[in-house]
Amino acid sequence: MKISLAGIIVPGLVAIVGVVLIMAWAGSGPLESLQARVPGLDRLHVPDKDQTSAVPLVGTLTQYGGVAADLPGLWPRFRGAQFDGIAAGGPPLARQWPEEGPRRLWSIALGEGYAAAAVLAGRVYVLDYDRQASADALRCFSLADGKEIWRFSYPVVVKRNHGMSRTIPAVTDKYIVALGPKCHVCCLDAVSGKSYWLIDMVRRYGATVPPWYAGQCPLVDGDRAILAPGGDALLVALDCKTGEEVWRSPNPRGWAMTHSSIMPMQFAGRRMFVYCGKGGVAGLSADDGTILWETTDWKISIATCPSPVILPEGKIFCSGGYNAGALMLQLKDDGGQITVETLFRLKPKVFGSTQQTPVFFGGHLYGVRERDKQLVCLDLEGAEVWASGSQHKFGLGPYMIAGGMIYLMDDTGLLTVAEATADGYRQLARAQVLDGHDAWAPMALAGGRLIVREMTQMVCLDVAEQ
Repeated sequence: MKISLAGIIVPGLVAIVGVVLIMAWAGSGPLESLQARVPGLDRLHVPDKDQTSAVPLVGTLTQYGGVAADLPGLWPRFRGAQFDGIAAGGPPLARQWPEEGPRRLWSIALGEGYAAAAVLAGRVYVLDYDRQASADALRCFSLADGKEIWRFSYPVVVKRNHGMSRTIPAVTDKYIVALGPKCHVCCLDAVSGKSYWLIDMVRRYGATVPPWYAGQCPLVDGDRAILAPGGDALLVALDCKTGEEVWRSPNPRGWAMTHSSIMPMQFAGRRMFVYCGKGGVAGLSADDGTILWETTDWKISIATCPSPVILPEGKIFCSGGYNAGALMLQLKDDGGQITVETLFRLKPKVFGSTQQTPVFFGGHLYGVRERDKQLVCLDLEGAEVWASGSQHKFGLGPYMIAGGMIYLMDDTGLLTVAEATADGYRQLARAQVLDGHDAWAPMALAGGRLIVREMTQMVCLDVAEQ
């Protein structure tokens, strides 16, 4: 067998180079000692929580040809102006519809999700997700014709997981605050769309993105944005103009973020924010974020979605899905200290709600029961006053009250209007207003215009009396 000269020289050169590299590496500095595997130390990379040292988030504002409408009415946040799911004022509403249903004024295509509208000063605001651009997009439309006015977007990769965006912005005459699927929060000028700040609550506060993405709707309290990141802080208050932290509350039990939203409450001369975290319910001072009271009596193992319903005389109604049922809390003033106790629990067969928040109206609670999908009316002792019956079921869709009537949407976009009265279920009108599926987004009603959506389409309907 013949051996070529190259076959001898090349391997020799490779060996010499290898020895030189090993010597250089060994002399470059001390080696880090090897350690045995310790559970918990081999976790995935966690981003730096110090926002100042992170790569800054950058958003882009795009202007379009839409113009704000000269129309009355407002629905400025989740559950409306008074946080109660009730539309007050406005023109008289129709109690009957033609066979084809209320007149459709406009419709727009949206990315997959259940994010719903906020309305103020003739503008409609929706937090959307643009799959083609891989970006969250806070979009502003005209209430008159649905034409887009502006869009603020920032890059974030969100995969399909039973929809993407599912929150409602909070808007005032100066600011709009929106919370994205992966816990990014932006604050913009409500009119122009100019960005004031954009943060990542996972990075800044160690928030954990909930299963099926964030469902918490932000709260704007004066010039402060109130958020519930969990992680390093149960709640935080940020200055809307600067994004600087006004206060942060402790999180001694390590509760994580849920799909539930923060509700304001007044009790015993104290203004507070009530929040259902993953592990319990707490009330925090609106002044400085101090925890005034907390209880672990209410927690849901899979997902906490409905928000707490604030009732008269210090009562708070909590409900949930996944066989959680419901619970009534009672606050008490104990010599200047606020305490909380559980008045009663309801089994799922009495009441429970997977994702929608019940409405308190005329001394009674109204909501769609998880177990049999019927609309039920409860008194404040937890007793069933009436149920809509097996012929009137509504699924997981939203409901709200306006003009003494309750509007209900089923999963497919079938809209029903019934009397909102404790006397019994009385249906007034019904029409298929959407052609799609998972019509779960909360409704918005402003100036006789009802805004509803299914997975990929939002529609504005004229429900005013003709």
